Amino acid sequence: MRSVLSVGVAALALGGCASQNLTIRSLPPETPAAANAADIEKFAAAAAAAAEVSRPAAPDLESAPITPLVTTADAPSMYTYDPLERFNRVIYRFNARFDESVFLPVANGYRRIPGPVRSGVHNFFGNLSEVKSTVNYVLQLRPVGGIRSVGRFVVNSTIGIGGLFDVATKLKLPNPPTGFGVTLSKWGVHPGAYLVVPFLGPSTLRESLGLLGDFGIEYGINVANLYRGNKTYALGVVNAIDTRSLVSFRYYGSGSPFEYETIRFLYVRRALIEDEALHTKGRPKPRDAASPAGK
Repeated sequence: MRSVLSVGVAALALGGCASQNLTIRSLPPETPAAANAADIEKFAAAAAAAAEVSRPAAPDLESAPITPLVTTADAPSMYTYDPLERFNRVIYRFNARFDESVFLPVANGYRRIPGPVRSGVHNFFGNLSEVKSTVNYVLQLRPVGGIRSVGRFVVNSTIGIGGLFDVATKLKLPNPPTGFGVTLSKWGVHPGAYLVVPFLGPSTLRESLGLLGDFGIEYGINVANLYRGNKTYALGVVNAIDTRSLVSFRYYGSGSPFEYETIRFLYVRRALIEDEALHTKGRPKPRDAASPAGK
């Protein structure tokens, strides 16, 4: 009975479905990667459009005025007073040949001496220079510098064993050396004409007079009788070799055809800058008119 009933129900169901169309629906494929890529493209396009709207308009470079960073008025003049240029060029070439053939080879040989020995020689001549520095500080009306030079000379000559060791600097007693050329500048003497000194190199008329003045001071005081007789020439030669060994300059090393003009300009320009610093030292700085203190 139960099987007959089941067959009847199935026949009724088939009969009802036969009068209708049978359709099968297909669902779209699940592609999350493709959907994410599409969303990313849409977001990037929207961000690019927003940035394009908010971007400021580019300036018209063709119509905008071009303001130079440095004008000709800001640059220092390359003119240098050199009435003895022909003579100076001859001495310059002589110094170059002498430096290449004699001075530089001797200085290079001097560099092979052990460092402590060269340091002692350099300190010795530095200690002797404190004598002329003391006198020139007094002539410049700078007594503090003169007292420091005296203190350095006493300390280095005693504890430093005749100046072979710079004990004063280790005791925090520094003092920059000075000379008669600075004294002349202090009293308003202009550097004057550019001058190339044989064996010594670039200088000015004032600096050359300063070298003579310093030698006169050292010769007059004659510390330890070192500035009389042949000892003077021997000390001068050793001092010159020691100084040359510490200078890296090489004649015609730049390869520039305007080396003479460049060195002349730089040397005189440095002298003028040092003069300006010397004469403005100690002066009160001008107040700014826009600041409250300047009112």
